[in-house]
This record gives sequence, structure tokens and C-alpha cells, in this order.
Amino acid sequence: MQVYDCCTLVRQRYAEIGSGEQGYIPKAIHCAIKTLNSIASDDSLPEETRDQAAFAAANLLISDHEDA
Repeated sequence: MQVYDCCTLVRQRYAEIGSGEQGYIPKAIHCAIKTLNSIASDDSLPEETRDQAAFAAANLLISDHEDA
């Protein structure tokens, strides 16, 4: 997936990080899994949203990508 395939909010944050306006997080996979886990465990969100977040987090955990 490329940044241009993402929603406006993701593209906005991407531009902010790229310009130095927002901080870059070197351990981005850890950050993504932590965020997805937070979404998956939030009972106030719709079940479909929570399931999508859990599926994405599980796939990241099982993938061969690791933060250095």
C-alpha cells in the first residue's frame, strides 16, 4: 500500500512527519501493534472495527517484519 492509497488523515500525518512537524517513531511496527491492540480492546467501538484492528495486529505480530 502506498500513502496515496490512504485516507486524507493518514496522508496529512504522513506529510507532517515527513516535514518534521510531527515526530518520527523509529519502532513503527511496535507503535502500530500497540495502537491496534488499543482499538481492538475498546468495548465502546463497533465489533467490526475491533475485529479489523485485531486481525491487523495479529498479522503484524506473525509477519517476519521486526523493528530494529
